[in-house]
Amino acid sequence: MFAAEAIGTTTRSQTPSLKALILNASYEPLRIVSWQKALILWFQDKVEILEYHTKFVRSVSATFELPSVIRMKKYVKPKRIDGVRFCRENVYIRDLFMCQYCCVKFAAKDLTIDHVIPASQNGPKNWTNVVTACRACNQRKANRTPEKAKMPLFKPVKAPAWLPVLEHEVPADKAPPAWKEYLRFSKT
Repeated sequence: MFAAEAIGTTTRSQTPSLKALILNASYEPLRIVSWQKALILWFQDKVEILEYHTKFVRSVSATFELPSVIRMKKYVKPKRIDGVRFCRENVYIRDLFMCQYCCVKFAAKDLTIDHVIPASQNGPKNWTNVVTACRACNQRKANRTPEKAKMPLFKPVKAPAWLPVLEHEVPADKAPPAWKEYLRFSKT
């Protein structure tokens, strides 16, 4: 659909990594999407563009400035009111991308999830029995409980009431300037 061809100061390697912040109609942050998804939502007349990047892309017959901040035209009701959805990514976010055995922070691609009480011992796959672990610790713990493996957990395991997803997707020092007025960043 779009050619990521250089226009202005954009190069092929820079264009794919540009993202857009989606705000609800009430200006609350919803999520971060690729520039392609942002343009598609705009073409479908579902969003209005509030801020732009300084980069452009070109189709066969037109040039488009890439959106940086877009706002939904209709309010979107958040999907989960009854709690945070249990999934691998949300376990990583709850545990701050930190192995709960060695207390080292990792990139998501270097993490696994570990059953505190192993599945082979009828340990359930839920918020109170699954933690983030690095590959080395997960293999070392193997098919044992933390007590038997002599690998205590960094903190007690519990279900989160909420997850500040956007705070973890982009650090404050790497957020585009246009996003800063719409996002709250922790002062860590």
